[in-house]
Amino acid sequence: MTTETAPRIALPGGEMLAWSDLPERRLPGGGPLAALVERVVPAGARVLLAGPHDPALLERLGHAEVTCLLRSYPDGVALADRAGDRPVSVVVGGPGGLPADETFDVVVAACGLDAVESVEGARVGWDGLLERLAAALAPGGTLLLRLDNPAGLDRIVAAAPWYAGRDDADWAVGGALDTGRPANLDQLRDRLAGVGLRPSGCFAAYPATAAPTALVDAEALAGRTTSGLFDAVLHGACAGGFAGRPVLQDPARLAVDALHAGLGAALAPGWLVLAVRAGDAPDGPPAPLTGIEPDGPPAPLTGPEADGRPAPPARTDGLPVALVQTGPPGIGAVEVTEGWRWRVAGPVTATRDAPFATREAAWRDPSALAGPVPGGRLLRTVLLDACLRRDLDALRRLLGGYADWLAGHADHAGRLGGAVALAAPDNVVVADAAGPTPVFAVLDPSWRAADAWPVDVVLARGLWRFAAALVTGGYAHPWPSTLDVAGLTVVLGGIAGRELDRATVAAAVDAEVAVTAALRGLDGTARLALAEELRAVEPTAPPPGLDSHQQLREAWLRQKEELTRLAALLRWTEDLLTSRERALRRAEATINLLSGSLSYRVGRLAIAPARLAKRGAGAAKRRAKAALRERREGGGQP
Repeated sequence: MTTETAPRIALPGGEMLAWSDLPERRLPGGGPLAALVERVVPAGARVLLAGPHDPALLERLGHAEVTCLLRSYPDGVALADRAGDRPVSVVVGGPGGLPADETFDVVVAACGLDAVESVEGARVGWDGLLERLAAALAPGGTLLLRLDNPAGLDRIVAAAPWYAGRDDADWAVGGALDTGRPANLDQLRDRLAGVGLRPSGCFAAYPATAAPTALVDAEALAGRTTSGLFDAVLHGACAGGFAGRPVLQDPARLAVDALHAGLGAALAPGWLVLAVRAGDAPDGPPAPLTGIEPDGPPAPLTGPEADGRPAPPARTDGLPVALVQTGPPGIGAVEVTEGWRWRVAGPVTATRDAPFATREAAWRDPSALAGPVPGGRLLRTVLLDACLRRDLDALRRLLGGYADWLAGHADHAGRLGGAVALAAPDNVVVADAAGPTPVFAVLDPSWRAADAWPVDVVLARGLWRFAAALVTGGYAHPWPSTLDVAGLTVVLGGIAGRELDRATVAAAVDAEVAVTAALRGLDGTARLALAEELRAVEPTAPPPGLDSHQQLREAWLRQKEELTRLAALLRWTEDLLTSRERALRRAEATINLLSGSLSYRVGRLAIAPARLAKRGAGAAKRRAKAALRERREGGGQP
């Protein structure tokens, strides 16, 4: 394609003709990043997309005038084709191609600044790029800038060092080695202040900055370290984002530990920072994004959200606490608003199938994500803590309360449906966990069971998921290590006051396969592979779906312990057989010795007549009984 066939592509010079920066991994609809940009950009605004963003972002900015600044000519052609008839202009050549007198209401550099500067033009460096983008902001304009964390979770768990990359995308050196760019948030704030910008908010990006599936307000992460919502969000984002990739340790466990230590934002793979032109915005400190105090209750609800009606879309203020990509079959990015309430950011559709033969085990009801987010700690985390401390009293109280809570929602036939039927410990929050009567609630109520299940199957499914995570994750617990996952599930059911058997656990595993397949949108082949994987979960195996060196080592140690136990049992069995064989040989020798003695022979001669007499008496008795039987059958009298 040439510039004649793509008239909206401006080539001021410095374009890279044989280079592409478009991200390989893309989320449906642009994911949480696109939802955040849509919230930041007001209607009719002039927007500059600096860098190679996901083309799906253009579809979310149909209400604005968009200019794309790229360095790759093939990427410019692809974006121009994707834009179609919309008023989108493309400038290829790096920051030098922007007109000096053109300004924008919003500048989005959500890919960082490394992919903005062209190697074919004059090099200005990171600070020069920031200064040029800041100058392109109109009075009161907003900059959305991404910064990768050189000490982020993704680098900590990576199996290959970040400095060993040989791909085209690794040509720029990032991190603390290059003092020409910021390496943390404090340094970034100083650079922003140096170009006349004032930070107004920051989102931590998980599990990677290139395609984040979760954006969480950094201040809220630091203030709400025991939030069950953040626990589930970070665990889910990292578990899904690193699935199938070799890592040094479990990134989901590390993310949750960082949250509890108040380091959820500090160890984030990257940040998205919002900044405004200093001196052009209203005076005074920026309004907080979350609308909540770190240790206090949620802010009171006002406006249409107070009575359950959906809030009107806000473009420039009232940014959410968190944006989460929920995965297929997806409903787009789900928001948690500043009033600590659910909100679905994009268009939603129910996914329940009408024909019974093709109905999935679970379906999504987007309308359920309209109420307040339940408070409390995640039940899975509280149970793990009790297991590590060997606190059997706490386990009895929590598991018993969990079982009673499930039973309290059952119908007259003892079956559970709706969201409670899928309420496993990783989707349940518990308030007052240390009290005598814990209060349970479903965290994400949008997933619903298509059909009702018996209470015991629902309970066994939740306990099986927890037992599998407990034993395959290598967590210490107060029960024998020889228990398999099904056996431990039965034990947990007994602690909860319910009598579960292995047949019920097998039915629960089948339900888990069906639900997981529905949540992931798996086809028939993938569903069969999932069933084989879950049914083969053993204490000596690593967690399913996780390729972690640390977890593999722990699994190897458990296998070593099991082999040691089996070898000891084999040695004991061999010693027992050897001792029995020696005793048998001694008995045979004694018998042989006695059988050749004179007393043995005399004894046999003495008892021989008695044996013959006994045999004769027995034969006579049998003949007499036969004769009596014949007489009775013939009608005679004895």
